[in-house]
Amino acid sequence: MGRLISDKYKGWEAECNERFQKLKTNEEELNRIFIDIYGLQDELTPEVEDKDVTVRKADLTREIKSLISYAVGCMFGRYSLEKEGLVYAGEDWNKCGMTKVESGINSPDTEKFHFPQPTFHIDEDNCIPITDTKYFEDDIVERFVEFVRVVYGADTLEENLDFIAQALGNKGNSSREVIRRYFLSDFFKDHCKIYQKRPIYWLFDSGRQNGFKALIYMHRYNADTIGNLRVEYLHRVQHIYESEIQREQDTIDNTTNAREKKASETRKEKLRRQLKETKEYDAKIAHLALLRIEIDLDDGVKVNYEKVQTGRDGKKLDVLGKI
Repeated sequence: MGRLISDKYKGWEAECNERFQKLKTNEEELNRIFIDIYGLQDELTPEVEDKDVTVRKADLTREIKSLISYAVGCMFGRYSLEKEGLVYAGEDWNKCGMTKVESGINSPDTEKFHFPQPTFHIDEDNCIPITDTKYFEDDIVERFVEFVRVVYGADTLEENLDFIAQALGNKGNSSREVIRRYFLSDFFKDHCKIYQKRPIYWLFDSGRQNGFKALIYMHRYNADTIGNLRVEYLHRVQHIYESEIQREQDTIDNTTNAREKKASETRKEKLRRQLKETKEYDAKIAHLALLRIEIDLDDGVKVNYEKVQTGRDGKKLDVLGKI
């Protein structure tokens, strides 16, 4: 039987509210004691405003975004459904309690590791694309949907996705579209806020047209990461755009429906702009891929974030999202 995220949230909300009210009562009681001790009854009151209580009440949007962030961590192997707490942050995979399996993985040690009989698999090549339409079977929305299915059950999947979409604002025609828009526009911004402008998930971003976006996990970055991202994802999305442009052109040439023709013309123009953006982006990525830049985790996020975007001549190429 599946489980409902809405029920889990209600339980968490009740727990948070109980803790909040208990702490507020305790703080007000302490205020009364000190007011009595120092005779400040005419100057102070014991009441504490909700905003000044040192623990927070539950907040649906915040908690759902936290769930999404945890899911992304599980995708990259930072967290796992098989083990509590931080699992992988750049050390030897063996020390995480994982076992080696036969096929390769483009991770720091070039080998594929999973927990025995994992319920949710780690992304194998440390690159998860984010697109405005479903073009990849392993894009971030598909991986997140799989995470929700694994954790909460297949029979409640759609209800849970609807609940998540509602918490995110319901800006879209379906729950998956709402979630896709969140990943496309807001996830990285929220991640940077949480990590105080020191993101551990890095967003490769071609620009305003959303031609190409992909997340990688900093602690799994290696000298081949950018080259792999370019060949396996950037070039593939370019080919997709070319095919989609041709498909829309075929519709334009053959349809007699004015509305359908207009829609195809609009989408074709959008795809054309996205393709142009990705080709300009490819020139930057190609240069960086050839450099096979290494990073040192001990240097911290900011140093490495600049390093992987810096060309041979010292010029910054701005291939990552702004932080």
